[in-house]
Amino acid sequence: MISDVLKPAVTRIISPVARFFLRIGLTPNSVTAIGALCVVCSSIYFFPRGDFFIGTLVISFFMLSDLFDGAMARISSQGASKWGGFLDSTVDRVSDSSILFAVCVYLIDQNDHLSIIYLLAIITGMLIPYIRAKAESMSIACSGGIAERTERAIIALVGTGLHGLGVSYALAASAWLLAILGLVTTCQRLLIVKRAI
Repeated sequence: MISDVLKPAVTRIISPVARFFLRIGLTPNSVTAIGALCVVCSSIYFFPRGDFFIGTLVISFFMLSDLFDGAMARISSQGASKWGGFLDSTVDRVSDSSILFAVCVYLIDQNDHLSIIYLLAIITGMLIPYIRAKAESMSIACSGGIAERTERAIIALVGTGLHGLGVSYALAASAWLLAILGLVTTCQRLLIVKRAI
């Protein structure tokens, strides 16, 4: 939803940077891999220690790589590749899960039962793209839903960032929102497939 609205404006902004990356020899796949590795390492380093605000800033910066790799693939002479699309989709799952997992580690260490809600958010976060991939293998378009990846990432990082600033219940609110919207989106995609069969 959000990505569809903002995509044209964002593309105009990032295209010059994407061209610069290509000129200095970076490939879309290398940007994908480096960005994902930095997100995972930052999540595991900052969040279990309770450094939520600085961790959110660092992770948000590295997650921008997801914008650049697609733009680079579109404007490069080779164009987008099946391997690049597969790699991007795979590392997106790893990046997203690592953020929630790292928060979960912190909550478990604090004996906070909110960790269960984060585990539910991790499960739905894996289910949503799986349903789409399985549906597309059956030639069924299944990209809808109330909360796609962009929305879920924003909710997670706003929650961790505000928690880092000392905002009460920010982590709990984002956890419950992620879990509920994840369940709703999962059901929506299941219904899309059921109606198409």
